[in-house]
Amino acid sequence: MYTRLVSHTDKINQQLARYGVKFGIYKGGVFEERLFPFDAVPRIIEADRWQHLERGLIQRVDALNAYLRDLYNEAQITRDGVVPEHFAYASSGYLPQCENTMPPEGIYSHISGIDLVEGNDGEWYVLEDNLRIPSGASYPLIARNLCRRCDADTFREVPLVDNRDYGSRLKGVMDNVNRGGINVVLTPGRYNAAYFEHSYLAEKMGAVLAEPSELFVEDEVLYYRDSTRNARVGAVYRRLSDEYLDPLCFLPESLIGVPNLMCAYRAGNVAIINAPGNGAADDKGIYYFVPQMVEYYLGEKPILRNAPTYLPYYPDDLAYVMENAENLVIKDVAEAGGYGVVFGCELEPEKLAELKDLVRAEPRRFIAQEVIDFKCLPTWINHEMVPRKADLRAFVLSGEKTTVWPSGLTRYARQEGSSVVNSSQGGGFKDTWVLSR
Repeated sequence: MYTRLVSHTDKINQQLARYGVKFGIYKGGVFEERLFPFDAVPRIIEADRWQHLERGLIQRVDALNAYLRDLYNEAQITRDGVVPEHFAYASSGYLPQCENTMPPEGIYSHISGIDLVEGNDGEWYVLEDNLRIPSGASYPLIARNLCRRCDADTFREVPLVDNRDYGSRLKGVMDNVNRGGINVVLTPGRYNAAYFEHSYLAEKMGAVLAEPSELFVEDEVLYYRDSTRNARVGAVYRRLSDEYLDPLCFLPESLIGVPNLMCAYRAGNVAIINAPGNGAADDKGIYYFVPQMVEYYLGEKPILRNAPTYLPYYPDDLAYVMENAENLVIKDVAEAGGYGVVFGCELEPEKLAELKDLVRAEPRRFIAQEVIDFKCLPTWINHEMVPRKADLRAFVLSGEKTTVWPSGLTRYARQEGSSVVNSSQGGGFKDTWVLSR
């Protein structure tokens, strides 16, 4: 099915490099740009498997949006004891500045990146929910475009669902909440890790790519400044973290924010995508409660499963983690990109003891999970086919309705035996083929 594509792997990677498809990271305080290695052997998902996954993803994101609407306004879920009040508000992603502020159309997470693995038992397991500024959609988008150029026959022969509409889907999400004006992709600039994606997606959806210095607020309205006119901005797809958005509301030392942006947002004059404060729901500790949220808000049983998870915040779970730490994955709830993830089996006894002491001292800071035995995918590395662990980041878009992009970013571990697939940890990526029949 993909034999011819494999022979073009080197050529496709060369073209990706020419387009600037790189992943930037800061290492030791120094910015480094690295190629994001592409493997032409795709992940293939059958139509019926995809339909099941799609239903589960829509259900999950709808519940998470309901939680954010509730938490920042009525907070009924904490009063009913489904999520402990102290636990919810202790999240580092919770922003008091966003209380009693309802975003346009009541949508908080417009673009959700849900990370899953397919277990060897055939089940899909959600590992985490990314609701702040999830990145990665541009990579399979451009990779498939280049693959089509190299081997158009394969894409005529294989019954794939087309993934080229992501730009129009994203535009539809922005148009749905636009408060009157142009759509803008707000980038911190060239040295951001995902700058390629910012510029590529802005082009695909016909939005203006703007840096903070090109935006200003006047009379609680956001404007884009160019050489000829000041254009009103109705929706901002921001690609910088909450704390840097507005120096008058969050970090005063931020040089990449837009002063008074939050005033325009609170006044209902601009939509911010994704909404500020979403970190309160993609905290890895809150992940523990998502199945309960599905039942609480939607009255349905969860379609997708969490990885078996323990919350040291609860004394019984803490005791279990202390007894079984060497067999668990322990995660710092505030970390991302593969950082703060520790496999107990890989630690020397002294380091494991230190970690357990830290978990005892700061139980709200950690979760622990059973190690999921997830599938390896065939991967072409150094001119041979080898098995490598791989996850899937699915992109769920919430506009007039919630939909799932029939594609996704499959990331694979380049090192044999490794389960860490994050691009920031040296992983590569694949296209994700959803079969239409």
